[in-house]
Amino acid sequence: MCNPVLKLKNGLKLMPHPATQILVWVCLAIVLQTLSQLPLFACAALLLLLALKIHSQRLFSLMRRTRWIFLSLLLIYAFATPGHALWDADYAPTREGLQDGVLQLARLVCMLASLSILLTLLSRENLINGLYTLLYPARLIGLSRERIAVRLALTLHYAENAMRDTAVDWRAALNTALSGEAEGAEHIELRMRRLIWMDVVLLSLAALILIGIGL
Repeated sequence: MCNPVLKLKNGLKLMPHPATQILVWVCLAIVLQTLSQLPLFACAALLLLLALKIHSQRLFSLMRRTRWIFLSLLLIYAFATPGHALWDADYAPTREGLQDGVLQLARLVCMLASLSILLTLLSRENLINGLYTLLYPARLIGLSRERIAVRLALTLHYAENAMRDTAVDWRAALNTALSGEAEGAEHIELRMRRLIWMDVVLLSLAALILIGIGL
C-alpha cells in the first residue's frame, strides 16, 4: 500500500474559513462557562432548534452516544455537592447539586448541538483544512502539520468506515480489521482557502467577546 501524500490546492468560497468556524466554536465553548441560568437555557434552546433544522439525525446520534454521560453528570452533581438535602437521609441529593447539575447538562447540550452544526457545515475535507491551518504554529517547534493532517484524515476515514461497517455487520467488520485487509487512500487533497472579510469580522467579534469576559 502506498503511503498517503497530502496535496494542497487553492480555492475560494463565500463562506467563513473552516479555521474561523472552529475558532468560533471554541469561543462559544468558553462563553458558555460564563452564562447564567436564563441566558444559558435560551442559548441551549436556540442551538437545539438550529441543530434539529440543519441535521436532526446527527444531533440525535450525538445525544444517544452521550446519554450515559448526561445521567452520570447529573448524579455526581446531585449527590456530591454540599447543600440542602431533598429528603432526610444520609445519602440524599441536594437542591444545590441538582441545580448545578442541570446547568452543566445545559452547557453540554449547547456543546453537542453546536458541534452537530459545525460537523454539518464542515465536510471532512474542510474540517482537516481548518485544523491544518490552525496547526501553522506547530512549525515553530519542529512538528510537521502535513503529517498531522494526514494522520487525522486517515483516522477519520477509518473511523467512519468502521462505524458504518459495524452498524451493518459487526462480525465482518471485526474480521476485516483483524486481517488487515483495509485499503487506504494513496493521496489526500486539501483545497486551501484564503481569509475573507467575513472571517475578519467573526474573528474580531470573537476576540472582543473573549476580552470582555476577561475584563
